[in-house]
Amino acid sequence: MAEPSAKDVKRWRRYLADERAEAAVYRDLASRRTGEEREILLALADAEGRHEEHWRRLLGDRVGYPQPGSRRTRLLGLLARRFGSVFVLALAQRAETRSPYASDSDATEAMTADEQIHAEVVRALAARGRNRLSGTFRAAVFGANDGLVSNLALVLGISGSGVSNHIVLVTGLAGLLAGALSMGAGEYVSVRSQRELLEASSPDRSAREAVQHLDVDANELALVYRARGMTPDEAEARASEVLRNLGPDDEMQSSVDAHEAVGTGLGAASASFCFFASGAVIPVLPYLFGLEGYVALVVASVLVGIALLGTGAVVGLLSGGPPVKRALRQLAIGYGAAGATYLLGMVFGGGAG
Repeated sequence: MAEPSAKDVKRWRRYLADERAEAAVYRDLASRRTGEEREILLALADAEGRHEEHWRRLLGDRVGYPQPGSRRTRLLGLLARRFGSVFVLALAQRAETRSPYASDSDATEAMTADEQIHAEVVRALAARGRNRLSGTFRAAVFGANDGLVSNLALVLGISGSGVSNHIVLVTGLAGLLAGALSMGAGEYVSVRSQRELLEASSPDRSAREAVQHLDVDANELALVYRARGMTPDEAEARASEVLRNLGPDDEMQSSVDAHEAVGTGLGAASASFCFFASGAVIPVLPYLFGLEGYVALVVASVLVGIALLGTGAVVGLLSGGPPVKRALRQLAIGYGAAGATYLLGMVFGGGAG
């Protein structure tokens, strides 16, 4: 083997440090999990350990002192030790998809394939956490964003019409209360309706008790699967499998998972009400503290902009997408809606005057 260049040694040391740090992240995450998820995370840590050994072998006596991983990997480790949540898994998913091994001839094909599979494993683990959060979290994020954008637009629109500071304040508070109640009621009806539709479409649990008494020769269970859209052959095969297992456990579990993903009506309504109110109060804060005119408008816009960047980044992290892009998109949409309303307020205010 040819003598490696200083550039090669530096790159291999960086890879070694990142693999060591990533293995530590997965072990930290595993320490906060139980059962199957813990085993999967520990297996990922072992795989990173194998990659670490590859770079150790290439480096030989050039390993040198242990180096810290990249800033991104160190941040992942910090979050994993402090929180161990779905946010960390979403960040780990993005980190796995950015592996440089595919374009590095010093990395083996097996290592490149490992990193690609790791991304899918972490994606699946993160999806479990997203499902547990999705119903209430969706209501919370949408509620906060609606509160921020709608009340900023309302406050700017009223201000643009030239009314007094007192009217702007009262209008903003009224918009906060009306919007929060409307959002809460709407989310309750929406989630409740989703759950009722799921219940109507889910298998009857009493059918599980009847399965073991079915006439195997007639196999009427196959009719159930044919009614769900399977071909006769597929239905016969599926029914035979279920009969062997004495119960449609997978259908029952999928029904439970679907209900878990939707969330509860009260949970979604409460989250939507509280987060809409917390978002809607931000544009009103400058007026509550006595600011007036353009100063109040600028302060309200800046505060809402910061909040929109924050909610956009959170959505980006949880979705596995780029948080900065999501944050800027939220900001552009919010400011666009508020700016249009302010201009309309100026037009109608001037016309009324």
